[in-house]
Amino acid sequence: MQINTQLIKNSFEKSMEKYNENAIIQKDLAEKLVNHIADFSFEFDTIFEIGCGTGILTRNIQEKFKFKKYYANDLVEKSKNYINKILPEFVFIHGNAQKITPPGNIDLLVSNAVFQWFYNLDNFINYYKPYLNKNCILGFTTFGKENFAEINDITGLSLNYLSKEQIEDILKPSFEVLYSFEYKDKLNFNSPLEILAHMKNTGVNSLKTKNWSVKDIKAFCENYLNKYNSLTLTYNPIIIIAKFK
Repeated sequence: MQINTQLIKNSFEKSMEKYNENAIIQKDLAEKLVNHIADFSFEFDTIFEIGCGTGILTRNIQEKFKFKKYYANDLVEKSKNYINKILPEFVFIHGNAQKITPPGNIDLLVSNAVFQWFYNLDNFINYYKPYLNKNCILGFTTFGKENFAEINDITGLSLNYLSKEQIEDILKPSFEVLYSFEYKDKLNFNSPLEILAHMKNTGVNSLKTKNWSVKDIKAFCENYLNKYNSLTLTYNPIIIIAKFK
């Protein structure tokens, strides 16, 4: 599907107050990502976090890593307020990570549950290479092709998710892949409306290209109940850690 950056920005901005209590998978991924990066290094001169949001990953990094400079980016400007509560010193870079001017001499480029929104991961990687130090660690989480399989099945709405193998192929010309892992997780709900609320409160309602009417919501709920015996939502996380050659 065509990605509307303004729609993504608006959806995440509206979801921020309820994001942390609903972002169960994203919280778990942030912790996993930091733990796996720590297997290779936990000291960095310059860290650049893409899509810092409400600071879930930032807090994990602050607790476990040593660093001299921290740069944080987000599409939503008020993300800065959340990071202010976590880090005493940092530089906030507001804007679309695919278009901003990144800081130089990056030793750790890190991101949690963001890269699936990028229009072209290959272009993004090539754009950032001049800003990376040799042996820079790239650590990120994203989602694979089975992510939100139920939503795609019922509505036909889905991002253009990449497989773990496709991501590795994009990275291999310039990076040594140190760790890659893919899995599935399911969240349980009491009703289809709860599923929609969960997606709204984690900013993912930006998958929609228009506001749903009462009729649309009713049809979605009926289709969900008719098609599935259990009220679950599938997540398909991917964790990647690589080293710049």
